[in-house]
Amino acid sequence: MQTCRTARSPLLPPVYDPFGELPDLPHELERWPVASAHSGSPGPDGIDQLKACLSRAEAHGGWRWPTRPVVFLSDTHADAEGFLRSLVVSGLIRRDRAAPGGFVLTAFGRSATILIGGDCLDKGPSNLDMLDALGALMAMGPDLRILAGNHDLRLRLAIGALQETPTALSEHLLVRMGRKIIPLLREVHDRYVSAADLAALPSEAECRARLHPRAGWAERFSVAAVQHLKSAAVALEIAKLERKAAQFDAEVLRAGLSARAVLAAALKCREVFFMPGGDYAWFYDAMDVVCQLGSLLFVHAGVDDSMCRLLAEGGAATVNRRYRSGQGQDPFAFYFGPLANLVRTKYRTSDAQLTRAGVADLHCMGVHMVVQGHVNNAKGQRLLAKRGLLHLEGDVTLDRSSRQGEGLSGIGAGATLIFPSGDVIGLSRDYPRAKHFAPERQFRIS
Repeated sequence: MQTCRTARSPLLPPVYDPFGELPDLPHELERWPVASAHSGSPGPDGIDQLKACLSRAEAHGGWRWPTRPVVFLSDTHADAEGFLRSLVVSGLIRRDRAAPGGFVLTAFGRSATILIGGDCLDKGPSNLDMLDALGALMAMGPDLRILAGNHDLRLRLAIGALQETPTALSEHLLVRMGRKIIPLLREVHDRYVSAADLAALPSEAECRARLHPRAGWAERFSVAAVQHLKSAAVALEIAKLERKAAQFDAEVLRAGLSARAVLAAALKCREVFFMPGGDYAWFYDAMDVVCQLGSLLFVHAGVDDSMCRLLAEGGAATVNRRYRSGQGQDPFAFYFGPLANLVRTKYRTSDAQLTRAGVADLHCMGVHMVVQGHVNNAKGQRLLAKRGLLHLEGDVTLDRSSRQGEGLSGIGAGATLIFPSGDVIGLSRDYPRAKHFAPERQFRIS
């Protein structure tokens, strides 16, 4: 019989954990510790910056909350079990080994909007298992939105580089982007590549030459890239490629693949991910890059002034339309342009900049907080003021590869819940309590 462990707080939905997989699941609330480094910005300056963000929100019409509960879950990085446990933590599913996909939607799962915040791919243990779990969830018919992450984009650009006549700006992209997708190519090879696929390919040396940029690439690239990057950045890309090419070859060797097998798998990826009717074409077909719900803007990494302006002029639909169309036109320019900045930025000086002008554009259109992934945290979600705009970082280190690197044990689980009541809840098995942020009630703005 399925058992339900009901959280003590009425803000938290019932959690069905029949197999006892989540013994350390938090079920008590605490006020969001915004003055702690693991959850916000320590010190009075951090609190003052947060209050300034809230004051600007109040001055621009206050908060508008989504009309139905939202569950934001990001950076699953090819860990299906971390993904499924996070759905359980959120009260969206109950595990049922007899059901298709091994789970069923709960009443809360049918009532909520589920937002996948990008980076479903890479790291491991299994990309295809992760996508199969996501596909099973989608098939159950919830209100499910999928946003692009930088790792998802890298696969598209790496595979896309094989489709066109090589150019100075594209011929290196498979090696430039590809080291991290080698585990996925291994999976695709094992599941899809046939003896006939391999027989149709040329020799090992010819296949390796097709994977790598042609002789003289650096000279051609240095001329072509200056219209997109500063000279120092062009030189950095050229220097970086030598290192990345060596890493790519080492990863291929580690995966036990030949150049012929890698090329066969990459061409098969094009078929199963990017051609109509492909087994995983639904993943990219469903993918947007931004989503606005009330006063919240959901995106994988962040925003810059040009995207704030485009959002103010045309809304999320315009940004999503341009993101979709831009990927196939000039992949190199796209990757280093403002649209891909939405999935890449960490607000570094080398990234497209967010200034007061961009923040003002968002406030004027009623957006007061960005909810993002991309920056993984070891003690649950963080709430920060970045460039004068409130950001909630929702990457709680779900995948086992990242967790090992962060010194975290076991399989990750967590999600961010946002309710029409204006309550924001951060859940993570790596923090003992559920973090609670209610900006209209917890902070007095004078």
